Amino acid sequence: MSFEKQEDTGTLKGKIRAVALPLCQAEGLELVCLEFNPGENEKMVRIYIDKPGGITMDDCASVSRQLGDLIDIHLERIGSYRLEVSSPGPNRPLNQKEDFHRFTGERIKIETYEAVEGQKKFTGILEKTNDDSVVIAVDDKKVEIADLLISKAMLAGQ
Repeated sequence: MSFEKQEDTGTLKGKIRAVALPLCQAEGLELVCLEFNPGENEKMVRIYIDKPGGITMDDCASVSRQLGDLIDIHLERIGSYRLEVSSPGPNRPLNQKEDFHRFTGERIKIETYEAVEGQKKFTGILEKTNDDSVVIAVDDKKVEIADLLISKAMLAGQ
């Protein structure tokens, strides 16, 4: 599935995740997604956090301060980087199987690696999450998509 890969702790992204995840958990937040772009001049670290009821600017500022300090302490060889902490917004990525269970009944977008019923992009209502697939209602038709075929999934927003 499009589940965010749990990075090897030997990679820089994996090391950042290893520092960010316990921080988020301690703050009662969900680490929705972590992006790392090594860049040519400056590295970019972007994390998306969430909690029931949504996050506030104070949540983002607090995590940004703490995570910046933790990265500086634990990853001293990272060099210059820019850190962004924000809400996943209305197009929240669905990275874990739990995300699909949690957002049953919501409008989602799915992109697949291979065509399913003649197409690779779907927008519809998430009807059901099975052990190895999801079912979405698209134009009054139910489409079952195997987890392994999903390259990207997100809430469709309004």
